[in-house]
Amino acid sequence: MPLYETVFIARQELSDAQVKTLTEDFCKIITDAKGKVHKTEFWGLKTLAYKINKARKAHYVLVELETPAEALLEVERQMRLSDDVLRYMSIKLEKLSDGPSIMMGGSRDTEEKEAA
Repeated sequence: MPLYETVFIARQELSDAQVKTLTEDFCKIITDAKGKVHKTEFWGLKTLAYKINKARKAHYVLVELETPAEALLEVERQMRLSDDVLRYMSIKLEKLSDGPSIMMGGSRDTEEKEAA
């Protein structure tokens, strides 16, 4: 099955528990379609580069998936319909990442440069 990375940003007014529930709902669509969720990272409430729907901040979430394309299309459709999701983006990966993402403080490239 293909590998995907999806990042979505949710409204500032949501609590952390509501964002977690929203993420679990999207992940359930994937698991119901025989896909796998390999990693979920909550990046927290961050300031946006520009206003989106009059909002200056939003909750960021990263999800790494191994799923059929049809299931990903359904998740994206649900994100599009949800009033809580401001933006989303999914990209196809060649392989899954090892360890935490750059936003969580992990990066092999940075660590290698610091060691040199």
